[in-house]
Amino acid sequence: MGNILGSTFTAPLPSSFPAKKTARVALVDLNESSRFLLTECFRQFGIETVVTSEGSAERLRQEKFEACVLHLKAGAEKVMESARTSPSNSRIVIYGLGGSARAAMKFSQYGINAMFQEPLERPGALKLVRATHNLVLHEFRRYVRVPIMTDVSVVLADGQRLSASSLEVSSGGMSLKSPEELKPGGSCEISFSLLTLPRVAIRGTVSWRKGKSFGVKFDQADDRRRRLKEWIDGYLES
Repeated sequence: MGNILGSTFTAPLPSSFPAKKTARVALVDLNESSRFLLTECFRQFGIETVVTSEGSAERLRQEKFEACVLHLKAGAEKVMESARTSPSNSRIVIYGLGGSARAAMKFSQYGINAMFQEPLERPGALKLVRATHNLVLHEFRRYVRVPIMTDVSVVLADGQRLSASSLEVSSGGMSLKSPEELKPGGSCEISFSLLTLPRVAIRGTVSWRKGKSFGVKFDQADDRRRRLKEWIDGYLES
């Protein structure tokens, strides 16, 4: 309301600085209630939403978007592949909607960054947008962890192997999710691949455990960590 009243009495002052380009999020084939809720959440962080339906794959191939939200269902692969193979959208932030983390692993080759749970509720949706909006806005200096979901193989010190899915990754460590019980302090080696990063294995130590989530701190003496750091630096380039 303040902006409307102000425009009645004053004209906007000319600026000698170019306006900052607004980050855009494509809402792909979402129902009206989901579009409304997500539009409100992203708007709080200065992010514009664009509704797409027919021709979504082609739009994400040709137009520049900083992020997209889409249902993880049949046909989603075409949209994600169009985005990831587009020169302008190869680093797009992909939000999945619906399904479980396990179901999302079927699409892990496309590098899903985060998941909105269904039924979509405002508190949870806003929390996720708040946690990831810096990545969408390319404010990388304040966001050194990259949220991304992919399959991870974990080998414990006793040789036991288990599977997990990644939540966030940085050059110093990774947070993961697994139903297996892992005690903090135990050593391990994890291996994974990320989009353009071929499979890499890195030694580490389980640093924390909370519910089904746990964190691995990478061994700084493991030279293989440099490959991950180079990938993250490239991923965060504007």
